[in-house]
Amino acid sequence: MITVKEAAATFLTAKRVAVTGVSRKAEGHGSNIVYQRLRDRGYEVFAVNPNAETVEGDAAYPDLASIPGGVQAVVIGTKPATAEVTMRECADLGIDQVWMHRSIGGGSVSPAATEYGRAHGITVIDGGCPLMFDPTADTGHKCMRFVFSMSGAVPRHVS
Repeated sequence: MITVKEAAATFLTAKRVAVTGVSRKAEGHGSNIVYQRLRDRGYEVFAVNPNAETVEGDAAYPDLASIPGGVQAVVIGTKPATAEVTMRECADLGIDQVWMHRSIGGGSVSPAATEYGRAHGITVIDGGCPLMFDPTADTGHKCMRFVFSMSGAVPRHVS
């Protein structure tokens, strides 16, 4: 078992990252915020939205398998009901780093997806946000990490 900080550090070494749940309308969508920040920090980031051809001015992809050259890590920002399908796709594609986004409420976390991913050798961070950890963090997200760690929305350990 490793700490979430250690898992986050490993996840954030990936340079090609897909973000699912990125919306055509950016206002108020957590996935869009994650997508923008990763892009602004120099990551090669790919938007996954089966209902869009472009997102944030970039090409969007209907699924992970459609991304040319693949990715090293995935941020799941969809409804929990969709997370297990995405986790299965990650396992099929050999993607071994997955982060299910969560701040207030359940977010994108799916216990079934977590269990499936871990059973298939995927390091699953089941809560919190990549923007809560360096090198992508800002002061606001670091404060949220502190608060959400107390409530359990950010896990302390990843197994």
